[in-house]
Amino acid sequence: MTDQTSEILSSVRTQFVQKVSEPVLNQLLDFLLQQDVINQGEMESARAETRADRARAVIDMVRGKGTEASSVLIDRLCQLDRHLSRTLNLM
Repeated sequence: MTDQTSEILSSVRTQFVQKVSEPVLNQLLDFLLQQDVINQGEMESARAETRADRARAVIDMVRGKGTEASSVLIDRLCQLDRHLSRTLNLM
């Protein structure tokens, strides 16, 4: 991924929030925690939200952590939901 990964996430944020499914979102959260991209407190905070709010929280948390974290999210999303990844032009 390039240095613009955070900007890529920013540009697809609205569509991601609208279209990401509950199961994919939960899998992303689990993976991000496992990879130490987010911590337990961030995970618990995001889990307490509605699906759309959780999607916003995930993308915003990861964007704030920089290029490497953004790349991890994009790569995992591409693995979990190829259709959404294509819709968002991430593949």
